[in-house]
Amino acid sequence: KQLKYHICMVLISGGEFLMGTDNPGIPPDGEGPQRLVHVDSFYMDIQEVTNRQFQSFVSSSGYVTEAEKFGDSFVYEGILSETVKSQITQAVAAAPWWLPVKGANWRHPEGPDSNITERLDHPVLHVSWADAVAYCSWANKRLPTEAEWEYACRAGLKDRLYPWGNKLTPKGQHYANLWQGDFPNHNSGEDGYVKTSPVMSFPANGFGLYDMVGNAWEWTSDWWTVHHTTDRQHNPKGPLSGTDKVKKGGSYMCHKSYCYRYRCAARSQNTPDSSASNLGFRCVSEEQQ
Repeated sequence: KQLKYHICMVLISGGEFLMGTDNPGIPPDGEGPQRLVHVDSFYMDIQEVTNRQFQSFVSSSGYVTEAEKFGDSFVYEGILSETVKSQITQAVAAAPWWLPVKGANWRHPEGPDSNITERLDHPVLHVSWADAVAYCSWANKRLPTEAEWEYACRAGLKDRLYPWGNKLTPKGQHYANLWQGDFPNHNSGEDGYVKTSPVMSFPANGFGLYDMVGNAWEWTSDWWTVHHTTDRQHNPKGPLSGTDKVKKGGSYMCHKSYCYRYRCAARSQNTPDSSASNLGFRCVSEEQQ
């Protein structure tokens, strides 16, 4: 159980910031209006929770994820083997590249014929919101609020698109694991990866946090809404109830042509029992763990 303490956290000193944006990349997502928000200090994992860390949790607690109970999870078709693909008869109408794969879960990210042996330092995937909460609670931590997450993502930069500034690839360098090429047909992998990358493969932001955008989507504690007040807020926690939870940061599947959500202000949502091959999380805490 001691293993869980080896995850490095950094202190994010509280302060005020402009949350959201008045120039939304995806207007229906409710990225605006821009509003002044104050958050108190907290500690945050410098990286997404990895397969190795999640494995420690499962070994010590016997926890079974929702994807394992349901028997399937969503996987992007471009990373599936022909064998697995040939057994699938349905897809998501609005996004035909998402396929429900029997036996896909955190241990088998692309279905039964895949494993995480060589990917222990990659973000854990196929974790539902409840799975993420269970891990956080085991580790004496919690999920970040959307405001905390965005404050941490921005790292003190005002009104910038990305955790590092406004240019996607400053001086030609890749700062996040995203999709290059033609979505959803061809990922050129110009940044070195066509699926997830080991955590901390790209530069940290000004607060010392890695992979705040790209790699894997990250769950937050907030229920989803697209209606935001312009009033100044202190530690907002989102609506009291809802049907979907907010996720932030985008993933290795994000491309400007389709999912321009690898910006700090960008947001998306899933039902709490959802799991997929590009969805993970990181934890925060009131005190250093």
